[in-house]
Amino acid sequence: MTSYPGKGSGPVAARRRAAIVVLDGVGAGPAPDTAAYGDAGSNTLGNVARAVGGLDLPNLEAAGLGHIAPLAGVRVVESPTGAFGILEPRSAGKDSTTGHWEIAGVQLDVPFPTYPHGFPKEVVDGFASRTGRGVVGNVAGSGTDLICAYGAEHQRTGAWILYTSADSVFQVAAHEETVPLDELYAACAAAREMLVAPHDVSRVIARPFIGTPGAYVRTANRRDFSIAPPRETLVDAIAAAGIPRTGVGKVDDLFAHRGITGGHTAGNGEGIRRIYAWLHSGSGFLFGNLVDFDQLYGHRNDTAGFYGALREFDAALPALAAALREDDLLFITADHGNDPTTRSTDHARESVPLLVLGPRVRPVAIGRRGTFADLGATVADWLGLGFRGAGRSFLPLVTGE
Repeated sequence: MTSYPGKGSGPVAARRRAAIVVLDGVGAGPAPDTAAYGDAGSNTLGNVARAVGGLDLPNLEAAGLGHIAPLAGVRVVESPTGAFGILEPRSAGKDSTTGHWEIAGVQLDVPFPTYPHGFPKEVVDGFASRTGRGVVGNVAGSGTDLICAYGAEHQRTGAWILYTSADSVFQVAAHEETVPLDELYAACAAAREMLVAPHDVSRVIARPFIGTPGAYVRTANRRDFSIAPPRETLVDAIAAAGIPRTGVGKVDDLFAHRGITGGHTAGNGEGIRRIYAWLHSGSGFLFGNLVDFDQLYGHRNDTAGFYGALREFDAALPALAAALREDDLLFITADHGNDPTTRSTDHARESVPLLVLGPRVRPVAIGRRGTFADLGATVADWLGLGFRGAGRSFLPLVTGE
């Protein structure tokens, strides 16, 4: 087991806890290269604020959200309760896997492959051969639309509904009464094993649904099969040090279950409850993802729903903050943008917000950091590890250490 001695090692470091909570898709405005990704004009928080006539998020405001970027309705408070800043993406790409890996210290120079016109014949044939079922669809588009379009044919023939999006994803949908969940998951695992370079897509996603033609709905039994990180991550370093690790939401999937375990959640509400429970009785490190912003609202251009999810998290923040112990740090951030006010229904290349809370946190400006990896380096520093990945720790800014 690798050892990571650091300035914070010893009894104090053993008591310390760190939690990263990713608000999936909650971008904070353009990155330096946003236009190069075709996302000019995307500004998730800023555009949502304007569209709803100003954000009413008093607890995030008190933590310092107004210091991060100009947001309609959000004041720049004189004495925020947290430290605040912006993280700029450095990796190539704008998907959840890329964003979470970069937070954990791994930067990618080449983006994962995408398939705007569907997957090539050899990929589709290989998948059908391995799974013993045919394929319908094989197009890029909205999953809910494609389930509606192909659901009846799928139920009649038993063929998989295969689709993708602007992201690097191989998505397989199946009705839970037509194909057992275990068979769907096994098919996605087979696809994950099959999809190697040059078709090494970021994620294979199982998309089960129920209902009848014209009234199909996706269930909470989604499962992601991510490609494994190519290098050591923050999660690996924490695991090597023997520090307990807990995932909330899809985080364990995004790291290919390497070094972290967790429980999938039915939505943000359940995710918030699990984070709260960990703060009361957990130890070590928590890495959580609240996916509703992205999955339910950003991808469906549902601005009102997106704002409602922001308000839900804001309302929960005081209880989360009150549960923090003397040796805790809570980091609130995102992995990419997903602006529901633009014509696009896909992820946006954006910088992301950063708020840091905890009894030892000073209300200071962290500034604009050139990579998400600085967050992972800071967590490692706080936990007394030598790991820094591709980042630089900003711990001295926020705690004075």
